[in-house]
Amino acid sequence: MMLPSADALAALVPDGALLAMPPDNSLPSVAIAKALIRRGARNLRLLGVPVSGFATDILIGAGCVAELETSAVSLGEAGFAPRFSAALREGRIVVRDATCPAIHSMLQASEKGIPFMPLRGIIGSDILANRSDWKVVPNPFAEDGMDPIVLLPARQPDFAIFHAAMADSEGNVWLGRRRECATIAHASKAALVTVERLVEGNFLEDERMAAGAISSTYVTATAIAERGARPAALLDEYGFDAAYVADYARAAKTEEGFRAWLDREVLHTARKAAAA
Repeated sequence: MMLPSADALAALVPDGALLAMPPDNSLPSVAIAKALIRRGARNLRLLGVPVSGFATDILIGAGCVAELETSAVSLGEAGFAPRFSAALREGRIVVRDATCPAIHSMLQASEKGIPFMPLRGIIGSDILANRSDWKVVPNPFAEDGMDPIVLLPARQPDFAIFHAAMADSEGNVWLGRRRECATIAHASKAALVTVERLVEGNFLEDERMAAGAISSTYVTATAIAERGARPAALLDEYGFDAAYVADYARAAKTEEGFRAWLDREVLHTARKAAAA
């Protein structure tokens, strides 16, 4: 289903929904994040797959987020995510600490339709003490019964949220080599995708395109949002805007600075639309 804008996609997301979002280096839809802010979304639960970045920080700063599960939150070379750090210090969000392999494993369990996935690498870490939903059990195939393994419950987000280069007229989306977004879409109840453009044809019938495509079966709705990943890079389409992120990081160190940035970069769109 093709919708007219990222704002139309954001209108499909109810308050309190669990959203799976890729990191800044893997097709984030900043356009949808900004649209959720304009919608006034509240109590969202975010799942960073496997880490969180710019889109997560602006959603937290705008008061849209109640809970975050991730392995890290960072603006990369620009440093710590300032609005996440402030919300964590002030106790305004719940943070569920995870690891990159754990997040991928929980999504893969959902993708495969099984209740849990085993994982070994986190045994001995402090993270298990804070995750009562992760169970350490004996490996049933070990001869001596002395081989512990962690069982992670399947994680099924309400929505996968990401950006892609293009969608075709059949509703398929081309991700290129970023196959982790396919895992997110497969594991989630629905997927909302912004794209740079719509093209005629069917990616799945083109040998050159099929390997980088995700079937429309897993895509609930799309909308065109040019440069919708900015300031993140998008494959070979455009590069990372380091200056934009650095400017944001400086502004968002304070609540007042963030509000001024938000008014200039996000909310002005809504005012212009109302005045038109």
